[in-house]
Amino acid sequence: MRALIAVDKFKGSLPALAVAEAIAAGLRRGGVGWEVDLCPIADGGEGTVEAIVGALGGEWVPVESVDALGRAVRARFGVVVGGDGVREAVMEMSAVSGLALVLDAPLDPAVASTFGTGVMMRAALGLGVGRVRIGIGGSATNDGGMGMAVALGYRFLNAAGETVKSLPESFEEVMRIERPPDGTGFPEVVVACDVDNPLLGVRGATRVYGGQKGVVDQGVFEGRLERLAELVRRDLGVDPREVAGAGAAGGLGFGLMAFCGARLVGGFEMVAEAVRLEERMARADVVITGEGRLDAQTLCGKGPVGVARMARGMGKRVVGIAGGVERGVGLEAEFDVLEATKPEGMPLAEAMARGAGLIEDSVVRMADVLREW
Repeated sequence: MRALIAVDKFKGSLPALAVAEAIAAGLRRGGVGWEVDLCPIADGGEGTVEAIVGALGGEWVPVESVDALGRAVRARFGVVVGGDGVREAVMEMSAVSGLALVLDAPLDPAVASTFGTGVMMRAALGLGVGRVRIGIGGSATNDGGMGMAVALGYRFLNAAGETVKSLPESFEEVMRIERPPDGTGFPEVVVACDVDNPLLGVRGATRVYGGQKGVVDQGVFEGRLERLAELVRRDLGVDPREVAGAGAAGGLGFGLMAFCGARLVGGFEMVAEAVRLEERMARADVVITGEGRLDAQTLCGKGPVGVARMARGMGKRVVGIAGGVERGVGLEAEFDVLEATKPEGMPLAEAMARGAGLIEDSVVRMADVLREW
């Protein structure tokens, strides 16, 4: 028998790879002599890059960049070799342009920029990667990706043909957008995006997400993004403003499509593609998945239910394991076995501190059932 252990992190307790290792240790302790394939996963949120790098045995690359307010920040991205042999960079925009990095300063959406994200992407391109995978949740920006575009070599010109330097603040001066002068194209760019907002309108970037980034006058920022979309359509010949996800991350979804020809996919879909989940699952007899808590929210596109449904589609048995399991919300239909690792009455802080041991113990409790499979 062969088990695919495709688990997400136990948030606040263990990263995904450590969870998978604890499950494998529990199988050994319980006398379940299965061959195991450890496959950390994520759903596009926190921990996505770590999951992909861990699953594919990649390396970390440090990068010096700037945050959304232009302050120096040190970050990192991963480099892996994909299932098709292509060398890939894997990164999260929040590592440099994230809201969490600028909460110590007054929010200023008039100047907040994705330039730092472009710097990080440029560093990856300098390594000669053939594909870039990027998660775009948690941004501090509402610039439509224009800062990123500048970092990647696009020129935003005024009426005199001079470069407009202070973007997005001085965007009203921009009259024309020019492609990078070296004429080099971009490799494939795959974007993890789990929202379906267009760039503009009542469901757009500014009106839905602008408030959390300090936007007060929605009309001004909406007008800026609308004008950006018109310039992109006229000067670059593309118009992805209505594509689902264009409004993600303050319009960075739009910017990645417009300036890099990116393809937007769901977070779990991107991770599954990167770690060759379907291929690895096809070789397994049993699939074990889980995260810190399995509840009603898990059914709304979270990684473990994505794994479970893929496994069900292949006729595999599925085990769900989590610190806590909410019963009676429909999870039982997705899993053959559901197991909670946190003993009833144990304080949550203690359970999180003892995560690895509790996971091992819970797998040992299931051992008799699993051996019968």
